[in-house]
Amino acid sequence: MSSIVLGVSGGVAAYKAAFLLRAFTEAGHDVRVVPTPGALHFVGAATFEALSGNPVTTDVWSDVPDVAHVRIGQSADLVVVAPATADLLARAVAGRADDLLTATLLTAACPVVFVPAMHTEMWLHPATQDNVATLRRRGAVVLPPAVGRLTGPDSGPGRLPEPADIAALATVVLHHGAAALAHDLTGRRVLISAGGTREPLDPVRYLGNRSSGKQGWALARVAAARGAEVVLVAANVEAPAPFGVRTVPVGTAEELRTAMLAEAPDSDVVVMTAAVADFRPEDVALTKLKKGSAAEPTSVPLVRNPDVLAELVTKRTADQIVVGFAAETGDDDGDVLSHARAKLARKGCDFLVVNDVSAGQVFGRPDNTVVVLAADGSATEVPTGSKDAVAAGIWTAVSVALSPRSQG
Repeated sequence: MSSIVLGVSGGVAAYKAAFLLRAFTEAGHDVRVVPTPGALHFVGAATFEALSGNPVTTDVWSDVPDVAHVRIGQSADLVVVAPATADLLARAVAGRADDLLTATLLTAACPVVFVPAMHTEMWLHPATQDNVATLRRRGAVVLPPAVGRLTGPDSGPGRLPEPADIAALATVVLHHGAAALAHDLTGRRVLISAGGTREPLDPVRYLGNRSSGKQGWALARVAAARGAEVVLVAANVEAPAPFGVRTVPVGTAEELRTAMLAEAPDSDVVVMTAAVADFRPEDVALTKLKKGSAAEPTSVPLVRNPDVLAELVTKRTADQIVVGFAAETGDDDGDVLSHARAKLARKGCDFLVVNDVSAGQVFGRPDNTVVVLAADGSATEVPTGSKDAVAAGIWTAVSVALSPRSQG
């Protein structure tokens, strides 16, 4: 069990902190909520106390014998401030200690994650942007805000990301440190495919696969957190899009191909996570194929779908990195990595992320383990972890290769 401090500053998005708190406690963490006085105008202390099982106070004069303004930060494994208002960010940069939350930030030796939420004008103001840059330079993680509906009729960047996204990213930082969400993809455009294509047989049935899209979702979420502009081509995935990500929904392999080729030319990195069907039915029935009817098929002829990854490689722009995925099993002809290395050479991409899917591993499960093969022959094993943690490991490998290309 880890000790998490959840700081809550005085913005209307403070109500979402209750859902984030529940996500942390349900994961087994001990959470101490430290709100600012302004936050309690939006959510009462009783709510945070009931959900956390810990006392809630805002000032440094409570629990004086325990020296709470020092001990809370010293004992924490992670501090998450959500929402972090423009005022809170400014006070953190200035090193203020005029309430329990800012005092805690000064004493915390653990990773600190700020999740900004404010009106668009406040987020884009040079003062706020300078404060964000300063906090990042000091080693804190500052997530980009989501884009969407704000207070009243306003809409734009400044919305607090959904608690599930915050919890997933904060957990990565908890287990792997702030470097896992280094802001190293700023100014980059990333294109990711995710999910599994479906090839129709008739209006009801289709040929598909077991890909859930979860790893692609995690790659998109982590890339956005690391500063990238992200486009996600989503094949039959019903989950809400990660914050800060533009989604292009598709169904079939041909639809995915069209979308990827349209978006790829402006992208620095193209990642083919989606499980694209190798084949599709040669003919699609206009009505449902029924048992015992004259139209009941005795066989289903198949035709090949285009090789989207290979086409992206042949059409890639200068300095563009292309990352493929391979779900492999071992057989009499070789083990998982030998098959994967052959595929990497055949496809010609820069990286191939290899999943061992023997015995039903990976698909639909919360954790993953991968090996990242590079065109230069190197192999990087990303240890078992949440799919967001694996995504962070993949992006670390890719970003190292991206920087020299951008300078060339």
